[in-house]
Amino acid sequence: MLCEHKDEFAPLLPQKGRLLGLDLGSKTIGLALSDSNWQVASPLETIRRTKFTKDLTALTALILERGVKGLVLGLPVNMDGSEGPRCQSTRQFVKNLETMGALGLPILLWDERLSTSAVQRFLIDEVDMNRKRRGEVVDKMAAGYILEGALTALNQSN
Repeated sequence: MLCEHKDEFAPLLPQKGRLLGLDLGSKTIGLALSDSNWQVASPLETIRRTKFTKDLTALTALILERGVKGLVLGLPVNMDGSEGPRCQSTRQFVKNLETMGALGLPILLWDERLSTSAVQRFLIDEVDMNRKRRGEVVDKMAAGYILEGALTALNQSN
């Protein structure tokens, strides 16, 4: 079930259980995983996108292996709050997930404005990471940033 707001999403979740954060890109999907108490979001891995069915197979295996109870997908809203082609692409991905059976998990779309740039800034300013290494970790760290924002909001409503 697709949720646009945390207040729709929270009642669909069990009291405890891991959430999987996704940062969808055109070439990769960054993944982050929460602990079962929704306190910490940890960058997990990056999946190189191929065909949707292969991407879904990889996601399903991870969901089952890690006991995931809900998905949080970054929604790349424009700075003025409007939705452009990237939002349409994300919504289509969600529609495909629901059609192909994302194990019946609730899905929350989370405004991800500036998530990648915030992570890039952190990696440059705080960690002094070179461009090549940043490219290897930025997607999963952006997924962690997205998931952390959702966890904070979910915990404030509990």
